[in-house]
Amino acid sequence: MANEESELYFVFMNYDPEYERLRSKRTKKGSYELDVYISNKHDELLANTFEPGTYNKRLSLVIVDGFAVEITQDQANVLRSAREVRVVEKNQELA
Repeated sequence: MANEESELYFVFMNYDPEYERLRSKRTKKGSYELDVYISNKHDELLANTFEPGTYNKRLSLVIVDGFAVEITQDQANVLRSAREVRVVEKNQELA
């Protein structure tokens, strides 16, 4: 039986030329545009991949084009096969 307990995973995206273009803008407006673009991009990936209410996106990481999301191990495996995704790693708690 699959593990259905949600855990925190970090998801890092593949190269995106629009992300790189927006990241190169060093203005306040450019920074805002990048924040909105990245957040929407991550939200769309999750919405197109999973049913509503089956995941909880915690945050988007603008500096590396990634995000943190609470999902099951099965969902992490699904994300690993997504074309836009480079890496999916489970959060490792340090003692």
